[in-house]
Amino acid sequence: MQQQLDREWDLTIGPDTVRLFIEKAKAISAAVNEDYADGSEHEVELDGNSRDNHHHDGLAEEKTDDLTAEELRQLIDDLNVDEAAELIALMWIGRGDYDADEWTEAVNEARQRGNRRTSKYLLGMPLLGDWLEEGLEALGA
Repeated sequence: MQQQLDREWDLTIGPDTVRLFIEKAKAISAAVNEDYADGSEHEVELDGNSRDNHHHDGLAEEKTDDLTAEELRQLIDDLNVDEAAELIALMWIGRGDYDADEWTEAVNEARQRGNRRTSKYLLGMPLLGDWLEEGLEALGA
């Protein structure tokens, strides 16, 4: 572990930028977890004579959550190829796909993926914030 902390990592994407992504990803994840705590809160049972008169009282709250997700998507889409590859590599290291010692290999593999679908790929992961955080910690960044 000490060897990882002693190594100097040359990141194109700043650790503070990644921390911002972590904060937004965790906010998105927390909103989803609160809404679907037991998985049945949004189910509506109707009998043959009833109609669903739901007037979308929660739309303002849903819009806020969507803004957070959209904001994170835009931030990721604005990354250059090197930054996007490093963000994916950090997530892979945090998830355990690679070790910190395999940083260069992880970045090269991520770079081969291209930059076009990075936000869709990353935002599809409910533990994105945790994995990015663990990736930064593994690198000692």
